[in-house]
Amino acid sequence: MEKTSISLLGGEHVSAKIHIPLRFQAGRNSGIILAHGAGNDMETPLLVFLAEGLARSGVLALRFNFPYKQAGRTTPDKPEVLESTWEAACSFLLNHPRYRPASLLAAGKSMGGRIASQAAASGRLPVQGLIFYGYPLHPPGHPGKLRDAHLYSLSIPMLFFEGTRDPFCDLILLEAVRKKMKAPGKLEIIEGGDHSFKIPKSKGQNLETIYRAILDKTLGFIESGFFDPPPVK
Repeated sequence: MEKTSISLLGGEHVSAKIHIPLRFQAGRNSGIILAHGAGNDMETPLLVFLAEGLARSGVLALRFNFPYKQAGRTTPDKPEVLESTWEAACSFLLNHPRYRPASLLAAGKSMGGRIASQAAASGRLPVQGLIFYGYPLHPPGHPGKLRDAHLYSLSIPMLFFEGTRDPFCDLILLEAVRKKMKAPGKLEIIEGGDHSFKIPKSKGQNLETIYRAILDKTLGFIESGFFDPPPVK
């Protein structure tokens, strides 16, 4: 793992960490960028677990902080700032002389994934796929306020991880949204999981077991053929 920083407009910088696979070669391996949710930072356990596991499996992983977390604030930045930070993270990795991946996915926990999808829908993220770890389809208790309009303009593959107890995502509503999407998509359900994928102790599964299942499904999505690097001539 290598610590680094990403330059933003206005001279700001945010911290980032790159998890590098063994025998990584620029332009040949797949890469993924992982963004945190509104109440966390890049050290949230799920993102660390995924980044480390993905790198062990040959996928370069970058995680980063949004500016408000970098500054120690609790209130998220304005959408345009969050989107421009995502754009800077993509540019940083795709133009890196040593760590430029052959194909790139954008992934995020809750807000981090939603912002990535918004930026991708507006053409600002040159990524080949999106992964959502708990997509916040609506505010808790307000299922009528859907955050879905931009999803219908996307054409790249998407993978959703959702818990059955997530107050931010009614699964029936999500299924209706997915049926209207033109992009290929897949839904992985975490039975009993809340917005952080925690499940009741009575289910007999600890969080690491759930994280491992999420990692395996993430790798399966990456290795499905959508994002394979071009053959070496």
